[in-house]
Amino acid sequence: MSEKIEVENVNVPGHTSRVDKTKYDAMRQSLLAALPKRAPGLTHKQILEAITPKLPQDLWPGGAKAGWWSKTVQLDLEAKGLIVRDPDAKPMCWHRA
Repeated sequence: MSEKIEVENVNVPGHTSRVDKTKYDAMRQSLLAALPKRAPGLTHKQILEAITPKLPQDLWPGGAKAGWWSKTVQLDLEAKGLIVRDPDAKPMCWHRA
């Protein structure tokens, strides 16, 4: 059985879920490396384009389920205040806090 980590969701305060720690840690590292330090940041599509080729193939063969994992980690990091959503950007963009 794989080790789990608890994640938050900025859109549902107080709600947590448990996910695979190895995948979470790998996606977290990739996501933070891809995001710029300043606004306007990257859209979700740009984030996926930046991180998918660099993800470990043993965890995400061919990028399978990378979209779900990137969104899960993005929502958690946003809830923890490590990344920021630009409220004025259309489409939505994120950057490191």
